Amino acid sequence: MSFDQLSSMESQPTTMRRQDDPQYSDDPEFQRLSQELMSKLFTLTGNISRLTNEIALLGTKRDTERVRERVHELLEESKDAFKEVGEGVKKIQSWEDVSPSQKYTQQKLAREFQNNLQEFQSVQRQALEKQRTSASAARHALEEQQSPGAEGSGAFGQQQSQEQLRLASQDEVDFQDSLIVEREAEIRNIEQGVTELNELFRDVAHIVTEQGETLDTIANNVENTRTDTRGADLELRSAARYQKNARSKACCLLLILAVILTIIILAAVVG
Repeated sequence: MSFDQLSSMESQPTTMRRQDDPQYSDDPEFQRLSQELMSKLFTLTGNISRLTNEIALLGTKRDTERVRERVHELLEESKDAFKEVGEGVKKIQSWEDVSPSQKYTQQKLAREFQNNLQEFQSVQRQALEKQRTSASAARHALEEQQSPGAEGSGAFGQQQSQEQLRLASQDEVDFQDSLIVEREAEIRNIEQGVTELNELFRDVAHIVTEQGETLDTIANNVENTRTDTRGADLELRSAARYQKNARSKACCLLLILAVILTIIILAAVVG
């Protein structure tokens, strides 16, 4: 290191913050976390698209148990991912002493998270409505199957065959009833997920609102400081102008005195 470089380093103020240094880049931990959150949000966007396609199959001829399994898996996976991302976004929003670029990243992450979460909540409600409709229809069909009118048109059959049919029908009823119970449990699970994500959305929105109020306060303080600085500058200019005028008057007085003194001296010499 040369002597000139050492002197320039020593002349820098020791109170300079890291982000004031033009060679300083954003906090590596902040950058790592923000990139990780953006990557997870991108994955969640794909999950929402897949969920929309799968939910569209519910209640149609292409509705199968495998479709319902995929919907369940995607809902659970996305719900857990949104919780994890939400905690990360709250951590990012509470980061202290951020640079302008970090502030932009905070705002972008909060905006992307809120938009994705709102879209996922809409998909959740669609799945919930489809599940409720399906469970209600299945429960109604099962009740009709168990009604007395569904029995006893077997005058041409034997008693043993009637008993076998009754047992087979009961097995089917039990199977259908277990499916309905599973769907009702899935409905309760989706409802719980909707409630949890609503709370998470409110938490992030509250933090973003608080930050907005803080930014408004900072902006007002900056504007007030700018106004005060402008006023002080005007006062300094006025004082400088007054001082200049006073100096000019003093010079004029000195010149007049010099002329008078010269006249007096000349008069004395001539006399």
